[in-house]
Amino acid sequence: MHMDHQSIMAAILHDVIEDTETAKEQVENRFGEEVAELVDGVSKLTHIEFETRAEAQAENFRKMMLAMVRDIRVILIKLADRLHNMRTLGVMRPDKRRRIARETLDIYAPIANRLGMNRMRLELEDLGFAALYPLRSRILKESLKKARGNRKEIVSKIEEAIKERLRQEELSGQVIGREKHLYSIYKKMKNKHLAFSEVMDVYAMRIIVDSVDTCYRVLGAIHNLYTPMPGRFKDYIAIPKANGYQSLHTVLFSPYGVATEVQIRTEDMHKVAEAGIAAHWLYKSTDDQSRNSAQIRARQWLHDVLEIQQKAGNSIEFLENVKIDLFPDEVYVFTPQGDIMVLPRGATAVDFAYAVHTDVGNQCVAVKIDRRLMPLRTELFNGQTVEIITSKGAQPNPAWLDFVFTAKARSNIRNFLKNLQKDEAVILGTRLLNKSLAAHGTSLENMTEEQVKRVLQEFKFDSMELMYSEIGLGKQIPMVIARALLQGEETDIADHTGKTKPLAIKGTEGAVVTFAKCCRPIPGDPILGFVTSGRGIVIHTEDCKNVAEYRNRPEKWLDVAWEKDIESEFPIDIRLLVHNQRGVLAKVASVLSDLGANIVNVAIEERDGLHSTLSFTVSVRDRQHLARIMRSLRSMEMVVRIYRLKK
Repeated sequence: MHMDHQSIMAAILHDVIEDTETAKEQVENRFGEEVAELVDGVSKLTHIEFETRAEAQAENFRKMMLAMVRDIRVILIKLADRLHNMRTLGVMRPDKRRRIARETLDIYAPIANRLGMNRMRLELEDLGFAALYPLRSRILKESLKKARGNRKEIVSKIEEAIKERLRQEELSGQVIGREKHLYSIYKKMKNKHLAFSEVMDVYAMRIIVDSVDTCYRVLGAIHNLYTPMPGRFKDYIAIPKANGYQSLHTVLFSPYGVATEVQIRTEDMHKVAEAGIAAHWLYKSTDDQSRNSAQIRARQWLHDVLEIQQKAGNSIEFLENVKIDLFPDEVYVFTPQGDIMVLPRGATAVDFAYAVHTDVGNQCVAVKIDRRLMPLRTELFNGQTVEIITSKGAQPNPAWLDFVFTAKARSNIRNFLKNLQKDEAVILGTRLLNKSLAAHGTSLENMTEEQVKRVLQEFKFDSMELMYSEIGLGKQIPMVIARALLQGEETDIADHTGKTKPLAIKGTEGAVVTFAKCCRPIPGDPILGFVTSGRGIVIHTEDCKNVAEYRNRPEKWLDVAWEKDIESEFPIDIRLLVHNQRGVLAKVASVLSDLGANIVNVAIEERDGLHSTLSFTVSVRDRQHLARIMRSLRSMEMVVRIYRLKK
C-alpha cells in the first residue's frame, strides 16, 4: 500500500492493547503518540460490559469510525487485519466463521469499496462468500470452470481483434482479458434473478493506456470494431464514482454471441481503481493538487460520517445509518448551477436537499426536477436537474423518514424531531404538573427551592427540565410528582377539584400530543386524553370504542378540551354509498375541493352492480366544517348514504 513507517509499526502492534496487559500509555512511551493513537483506534472496546452482542459490535464500529475520521490509516490497518483473518478463517468453528464472514460482507468489504480499494474489496468479498455460502460458492466455481473451457478460445479471439485494431489505429495500450469475480456474479444472479447462463458479462477486457485523450480514441476504435450495446456506456472519467474511481465502461456485441464488457483507463486511474485511497500514499501532503481524487472523496465521506455520529442517538442507530450509506450504486444529478451531485440509487429530493446542506434539508418545502414541481418523495434518476425551494419557517416532517434513503438525511431528521419532541415535552410536562398542583390549590411558582430539590433527588432527575420532559412523554404521572412536591403540606384536594380547568389542546403540539387513528377526533368533539409512556398524550373521542379498555386505569386519563381558536387541519374518515355511475368519484372530489377539504386518501370498493362504496380520508378544520361537507355530499343525487367512520 506504500504506507509510512508509523502505519507499519501500528500494524505490527495492532493487537497489543487488546490481547495483552499493555496499556496505551506504554505503547506511547515506547513508539510515540501517533503509533499509540493508531493502535488504540484499531483495538476493540474489550473492557466495557455490553448488554447484547449487537450493542458491543455497534460500539466497536463507532469507535473505529471515529478514530478513522481523525486518522484514515486506522481503517487501512483494520482492513489489512480483517483480510488476514479471512484468509485464516478455516480454523474457526462454523458459527463463528459465518458471523465473521457476514460482518465482512456487510461492513468491511463495502468500506473498502467506499475508499476505492478494489483489489482488497474483491478478495474480502470472495473469501466472505466462500465462508458464508460454501455450497453456492463451490457450485458457482465449477460452473465458471466449465464456461471458461467453452469460452476461452472466444475471449482470446476478441482480445487479439482489439489488439490488432489498436495497432491499425496506431494507439498503444495494454489489453488484459479477465474473469468476473465469484461474488460479483452471485450478486448479479441474485439481484436480477438470472440463471448463470444468462449472466452475459462473466468475461471482461481491460485496456490500460497512457493518457485521458487516448482513452476516448480507444473507445472510438473498439466501437468501430464491434457494435456497442445501447444504454450500457458509462463515462466515469468525466463523472468519477463517489469513491474516486475513473474509467470508461462499454459493453460490446461480438460476432461470437458473447457480450463483453470493456474498461478503458490510464495507468494512474488503474492504480487508484485497485488501491483507492492507499494509492500513492500522500498522507503528510497538505497540497490538494497532489492528493488523488480517491483521498479527497474519502475525506468528504468521513466528514459526513462524523456528522451522522453526532446526530445518532446510540451506536446501533449509527451502525445502521452508516450501513445504508455504504451501498455503492450511484445516481448523478445536477444543481441549477450545473454542479454534479452523487447520491445513492433510490435517493429522493429530500436526500438531495440534505446533501447540499443540513439547513437546506431542514427548510425544504418543495422541489423542481427539470423545472417541473414534483413531490419531495420523488426518486431521482441520472441526469436530472434538481432545484430545492426552501422557506425560513419550515421544519422537517416526520413522514420524510418513510422515504428518505441516505444516512445523512435520516440522522438529521431524527435529530431534529428528537430535539423538537424534547422541547414540546418540556412545555406539556410543565402544563400537566401545574394542572395537578392546581387541584391542590397551588402552582409551580409557589414551590420552594427545598421542595424542588427533594423531588429531583427522590426521582433521580438531573434537572427540572428532565422532570418536565418525563411527565410530558408520559413516563411519569404528574399527580404523583405533585403529591411528592407537596409532601407534608396541609392541602385539601376536595376543596379545589372543581376549580381545575381541563388541559387545552391546540392540535399543533405534534411530537407529544397525538390523535388516535381509531376515532380521529376533531375540534368540537368531546375528547379524553390517555397518557402513554414514551408517546405523551393520545387524544380519543369520548364515545370511541377503544376508550372502554382503558377505563380500568383512571390514573392514566386526563381531562382535556379544545382551545377556542384552532387553525390546524385534522384528518377524518368518511364513507359514502353511491350509485355506480361514470364520473361519480370526480364529482365527489370536486365538491370536497370546493369546500376546502384536502383529500389525503381514497379507496373504492364495488358493492354490487348498482352501488359502490367510496372511503375518503379528508382534512377538516372542525365539526362545523365537517357538517357542511356532509350536508353538501348528502344533497348529491348519486349519494345514497354518507357517514363518519370510526374504527
